[in-house]
Amino acid sequence: MSDKHSIHETNSAYWNTRGNEVLKAIVLPQYGAFISEEHHRLFGDVSGKKLLEIGCGNGESLQYHAQRNASELWGIDLSSQQIKRAEQHLKAQGLFAKLICSPMEEECGLPEAYFDFVYSIYAIGWTTDLEGTFRRVASYLKKDGVFIFSWSHPIHRCVAEENNQFVWKKSYFDDTWHPVFPDAVQGELTLADRTLSTYINTLARAGFIIEQMIEENDEDLLPADGGASDLAKRAKMFPVTFVLKARKL
Repeated sequence: MSDKHSIHETNSAYWNTRGNEVLKAIVLPQYGAFISEEHHRLFGDVSGKKLLEIGCGNGESLQYHAQRNASELWGIDLSSQQIKRAEQHLKAQGLFAKLICSPMEEECGLPEAYFDFVYSIYAIGWTTDLEGTFRRVASYLKKDGVFIFSWSHPIHRCVAEENNQFVWKKSYFDDTWHPVFPDAVQGELTLADRTLSTYINTLARAGFIIEQMIEENDEDLLPADGGASDLAKRAKMFPVTFVLKARKL
């Protein structure tokens, strides 16, 4: 499946109806499973800084930065219902952000050379045009601005558990778009699994230099063996989340 419009329709429909209920929100200080901002401090001091979130979801990550004295907050999201949730959540906290409903790949009126940070918590992988998205991100950032994003580690999506063993279920290099069904009752999403080198090389072509990559788990976030979840069991064998921090040249 490669038609951008169809992919956007499928994914926005899911997030409008079932997304938060089934997939739950991944928000700062968590970058995803077992990696946290509180441990790695990738943002540092954001006081007085202008920040844009790609895939702002319910607004809790924007709230995280507002509480750390960011001067200006913006967010975009494909889902109109997520934008409404973010507006409601921030308003309830006495906070404000400029929110735009738009695919991240498309022109949506965001200012250029304006932001100190652009970031995305488990959303960048939804893009149908990685190269175009990274070039847009670069255009939004000031010189030396920082781009931070997290996503599901591609190895995690290649491995399945069968008979109490982890087995390789698909090619690491298969980046075709395919349907996924996170909800056994109803609902469908469409994803493509890109390699780490795809993300890194696309960042370089968009004018970024990579400062840090994290795929190791924060040990203090992993439960003891006796209470380990299925995801934690996987995390003890291979990475399930990765985070990249890059700077615009």
